[in-house]
Amino acid sequence: MLSINPFAELSAVISPSIIQGYIVLMFIMVIGGTILDMLHKKSAKYFFENAEKAKKNAKRTLSGGEKASLAVATVANEVLTSGEFACRPSRRYSHLLTMYGFIIFIVTTVWLVFGYTPQIEPAPKALTALWHIGALMLCLGGYWFWFFIRVDVSSEGVKWYNFNGRGDIFIVSLITMATFALLWSGTLASGGILNMIFLVLFIACSTILFSTVFWSKFAHMFFKPAAAYQKKLIKADGSYENLPELGELSDPALQAKFPDIPEYMGNNPPNMGLGIKSEAPRHF
Repeated sequence: MLSINPFAELSAVISPSIIQGYIVLMFIMVIGGTILDMLHKKSAKYFFENAEKAKKNAKRTLSGGEKASLAVATVANEVLTSGEFACRPSRRYSHLLTMYGFIIFIVTTVWLVFGYTPQIEPAPKALTALWHIGALMLCLGGYWFWFFIRVDVSSEGVKWYNFNGRGDIFIVSLITMATFALLWSGTLASGGILNMIFLVLFIACSTILFSTVFWSKFAHMFFKPAAAYQKKLIKADGSYENLPELGELSDPALQAKFPDIPEYMGNNPPNMGLGIKSEAPRHF
């Protein structure tokens, strides 16, 4: 199974140019859906306006080297290793499996479809194996999230069969796409109506995934790294998202400026603790 290039088999039924055209169409849908999402939510406008306000309130000017260092730190922490989930290892590993599985699956799909003509040059077995591994990683990470993180009855009380429309369309179409891709590839040798059904479901789930970017959570993947980078910038230049830098709550000068602090928290405010990190949620 791992050595089979499913798209080579598909080209015997569907013209390679049609397969390539479909992939190009899905790419255009992702770009278009992301642009529509930006226009509708005005997220890009808010991001740049907030950045301009932060520059005016900055207490120091960051050098090019400092900005580059923060960019590298953002890529290494928030992007490549999902460091924002450091306090939730299960969520982090699930996210990493899903993210890298998706990247491997999409890249190898494009490579197999555009890089090799089955009648002239067969795809390397290592590449076809990587395509299957990417789909398997997607399934592992996606189902882990769905059944053990999202559907956590002890903290959220959400049943596995509850579908939250727009909120779940991304993850459901993502994992079903990978699932039916593996089933389609696994039944190629036997052929028949079952293999054709898996192919149709694979195409349907792929189309839903890439054509619903405007309504799903797909577009947020493009904004998260930019938002994380901006957060590091405002902390480094002292702008603090246009909020005042309070300092220590026990400082008499600060308490004189904000009398609500000693009124509600005392003259020597206690350590507020770990907050949400202090215990695992167990409320259902």
